[in-house]
Amino acid sequence: MADMANRKVLVVGGSSGMGLALARRCLDSGAEVIIAGRNEDRLKRAREQLGNPATLDTVAVDIAREDQVAALFSRIGRLDHIVSTAADIEGAYQLLPALELKAAQRVVESKIYGPLLLAKYGAPMLSATGSITFTSGIAAYRPAARGSVVAAVNAALEGLVRALAIELAPIRVNAVSPGWVDTPIWSFVAGDKKDDTLNA
Repeated sequence: MADMANRKVLVVGGSSGMGLALARRCLDSGAEVIIAGRNEDRLKRAREQLGNPATLDTVAVDIAREDQVAALFSRIGRLDHIVSTAADIEGAYQLLPALELKAAQRVVESKIYGPLLLAKYGAPMLSATGSITFTSGIAAYRPAARGSVVAAVNAALEGLVRALAIELAPIRVNAVSPGWVDTPIWSFVAGDKKDDTLNA
C-alpha cells in the first residue's frame, strides 16, 4: 500500500472481516483511521485487535439512519478517503419460501441507502483528490439459489456507483467486487457448507 501519512480514512464496516484488514493496512501505512459500525462491542474488539493506536478512532453509527450519518461527518470533519464494506445480510440468503421481507430490507438499507447517505454527506468533506469505495460482490455476476436478494442489491449498488462517479467527479467513486472471501459474514452465506463453497 502507498504511503498514507497525513491521510484520513473512514472505514465503514471496519470492525471485522475485510474492513478490519483494510483498517490495519491503512494504519500500518501511516494513515489516521476512523472505523464506523453499528455494534459498539465489535468496535471495542477491533480497537483492541489493532493495538489501540492514537491514530485510530471508532464511531458507532447506523448508516441507514440519515441523522446518524450527518452527525458522523460533522464529528470527523475533513478526510481523504471513504471505504464501506458494510453489509447486513443476516437472514437474506434463503430460498424464496423462507425469505422474510425484513431481511431483504436490511440488505437494501445497508448496501443502497447507506452508500447513498455516505456519498451525500461524505463527498463535501473529501479533498479534491479524495475517493469513495463501496463493496459489491460476486453475487452480482454469479447468482446462486438462496442469493436472489444479495445478487440484486449488489447489481443495484454498481449502478449507483456509476452514477455517483459522474455526479461527484473529480472525486473518484468505485465499487470493488471481491470473490468468495473467508470472513465472519460467511455464517450468513453458506452456513455449514462454507468449505464446499470456498473450494468450488
